[in-house]
Amino acid sequence: MKKWNLVIDVAKCFNCNACAMACHDEYNGNSFPGYAAEKPNLGHRWIEIRQRERGVCPVVEVAYLPVTCNHCDDPPCMKAARDGAIQKRADGIVIIVPEKAKGQKQLVDACPYGAIWWNEELQLPQAWPFDAHLLDAGWTETRGSQVCSTGAWRTLHVEDEEMQRIAREDKLEVRAPQLGTRPRVYYKNMDRWAKEFIAGSVEAAIGGVTECVEGARITLEKDGKALAEALSDPYGDFRFGGLEQGSGAYTLRISEPRFASKAVNVTLGATAVLGAIALQPA
Repeated sequence: MKKWNLVIDVAKCFNCNACAMACHDEYNGNSFPGYAAEKPNLGHRWIEIRQRERGVCPVVEVAYLPVTCNHCDDPPCMKAARDGAIQKRADGIVIIVPEKAKGQKQLVDACPYGAIWWNEELQLPQAWPFDAHLLDAGWTETRGSQVCSTGAWRTLHVEDEEMQRIAREDKLEVRAPQLGTRPRVYYKNMDRWAKEFIAGSVEAAIGGVTECVEGARITLEKDGKALAEALSDPYGDFRFGGLEQGSGAYTLRISEPRFASKAVNVTLGATAVLGAIALQPA
């Protein structure tokens, strides 16, 4: 059976908030019996764009992470619900049934992703229902996918085996996989959000002038083993990404035929920007 999935490419999101605004437009002031009561005008972010900055000037990267209900295959909220307030549909979508969930504030705390919001006026827990009312009416994608100008959002309606193949080939990840909730919202290029990098620039005195060194070979080592290699670009810059936060000691070995080799030790907590690294004559 085909099920609904969402794929979000972190590298393509630039915080335009079109998806969040489309969600607000769809649910603010509108009720869809069996799917969702109307969303409050203020206070709720059923689709939220989170921001993270890495590095320091002049090497700074900003990543944006759209987050929402993950429509888990093993939803913790469902275990905390009473009277059928949470329904896990056969097509993968999780619905907080507004007619059954009134007063069940415990559902807010039951979600480990913080994706359930409390409507004080209606005394109702609420979350983004994957635009299920639209999909049931024949739509082939969510409104967030429809309005995303960069293609960062993709709605997929495929069988589980096909989705797992796509996840493997595109190196998709889910948020907090250790929770075991099996989300149906997948992320591509999650390294931009979850991992760190080491960056720097290679320079040297050439003809009495300090110049950028292009084509220097930089090897990233940890515990004596080479992990990756890079060549400095025309500005002398290099970068190693996908590193775990707080992963400790690394060594950079820099070589270029005109200059003496150099080793630089780095202890990685958060992202490390090393600045200019000067090479000496051979």
